[in-house]
Amino acid sequence: MSVATQSERDGTATPDEPRVRLRQQGLRCTPGRLRVLTLLMVSGRHLSITETWEELTRAGEAIHPATVYRTLETLTAVGVTHAVHGPGPTRYGATGDPHHHTVCQRCGAVAALSGEHLVEAAARIEELTGLRPDSSGSFLVSGRCARCSG
Repeated sequence: MSVATQSERDGTATPDEPRVRLRQQGLRCTPGRLRVLTLLMVSGRHLSITETWEELTRAGEAIHPATVYRTLETLTAVGVTHAVHGPGPTRYGATGDPHHHTVCQRCGAVAALSGEHLVEAAARIEELTGLRPDSSGSFLVSGRCARCSG
């Protein structure tokens, strides 16, 4: 996995690139931050600290596990990434379009649900219970994934 962004390749920048996202939040573009954020953006998955470190190690990106932890905490504090809490370890994803999450109560697997598909359901939940999505605009739905319920 390369941390080279489109702006480094052709001299342009788009809001979806790691460097731009970091700078928009007033963060320095350290190698560790770029590696972690690029991984989350490219993978499109929600990863635990350990999974993030393992993926970076497999890709040949040398980074200390403590750096991964500090980086994810920093990126989450400024809203570049978001944390999904559930059974098992906290998992982190790149913040982008508003979306909701499902979490398996048995294995802890996290999946994203597009916000556009749940507009009516989210409005009805708020109407019935007064419960609103969290600051990231997300509801957390828990249950059992297909693998664990079978």
